[in-house]
Amino acid sequence: MKWYYHLALSMIMLLFCGKADAQRFSVSANLVDYAALGTLNAEVSYSLSRRWSLAAGARYNPFTFRKGDPERQFQYKQQSYSIGARLWPWHTWSGWWFAGKLRWQEYNVGGIVSPETREGDRFGAGLYAGYTYMLGAHFNLEFGLGIWAGTDIYSLYSCPVCGVTLESGNTFFMLPDDMMISLVYVF
Repeated sequence: MKWYYHLALSMIMLLFCGKADAQRFSVSANLVDYAALGTLNAEVSYSLSRRWSLAAGARYNPFTFRKGDPERQFQYKQQSYSIGARLWPWHTWSGWWFAGKLRWQEYNVGGIVSPETREGDRFGAGLYAGYTYMLGAHFNLEFGLGIWAGTDIYSLYSCPVCGVTLESGNTFFMLPDDMMISLVYVF
């Protein structure tokens, strides 16, 4: 069965599950990531108390795009996994929140702005903030922004397909992260 059948079946099951006594879990998808060349993503959260929640998330983009010939190839491939905690000053799943995450990312990005392609692994931590707006008993809309920093072990190639290495190494990075407009289901 294809991955999108599993996703559709999961969403239907979530829509028809009953209300829990204490809404402890949530599942969310960042719509901005889908706009970033189809990056699939999901985050699962658990409410520890009235003001704290834990979250684990994943992003995956296996897609390579070509415009006629291999030299015009471009991609924003990645797999990324994170785990973190959120502080909710008012109440979990509603209002402002502040978060911290640990994250690992394997990436291959190239051909988008220039023909150079960069690939590697990033390990780091990030700080995030945002606001969650309650749409109903089970659905929320979440807005947020973050920044993460850490170590990048990379290789730089002259083009997406040629494989000529220009540079490789290990460096510190600081990048914007999690520009989010997420749809959240709370159960």
